[in-house]
Amino acid sequence: MTKLPRAILFDLDDTLIRAYAQPEEAWTRLLKVFAAHLDAHEPAAIERVRAAVMEEARAFWSDPLAAAKWRLDIPGARRHSVRRGLAKLGRSDDALADRIADAFTELRRQEYRLYPDAHATVDALRDAGVRLALVTNGASETQRAKIERFELAHRFHHIQIEGEFGQGKPELAVYRHALERLAVDPGEAWMVGDNYEWEVVAPQALGMCGIWYDPFGAGIPANATAQPTRIIKRLAELVE
Repeated sequence: MTKLPRAILFDLDDTLIRAYAQPEEAWTRLLKVFAAHLDAHEPAAIERVRAAVMEEARAFWSDPLAAAKWRLDIPGARRHSVRRGLAKLGRSDDALADRIADAFTELRRQEYRLYPDAHATVDALRDAGVRLALVTNGASETQRAKIERFELAHRFHHIQIEGEFGQGKPELAVYRHALERLAVDPGEAWMVGDNYEWEVVAPQALGMCGIWYDPFGAGIPANATAQPTRIIKRLAELVE
């Protein structure tokens, strides 16, 4: 077994549960449902809408200040992106855009899935004496619903949600507070998650180990400014 630290901080979305991964496929599938409303009857037309929506979403989330605000209202942020995407294609129809955005939000919610080895891995770490925290961005109601749905609350010594704490990753205060609650120093802890900035760059700035979860083999981002302490493709690798 890998030598374990005193504590591990886990991300939630797309680390313990599959929530927002592979958006291209999900958007293509959802937009086909609205093909008639969009006058997009050919695959190429669907692809143009998908590309426009996702391009606007990337631009929307590229502003750190706006992102910190809208992480607490993902459905609302999605409406903005779809409205802008359709407008870019000459279809300024806010009512239709909101229907599409809300349908995508519901599609994602219905398709949340716990990664198969999540419970077993977390339980094995806790049984081994590792102090565990769940540190997630997002609104309290949304994230608490996921935590309850997937029976995660009792598995962690500390749960920290952006909408409750008042700050989100990658603010260093987020990691410091979780470490304090677990009563460990940064050098005694790992951060595990799928977001390169939040789970590698920021934690390493504090002296933590940044374990990057890359289940789809995306590879280190081309613009990466730090190397992960370790890369895993399955959560179970943490206890093997």
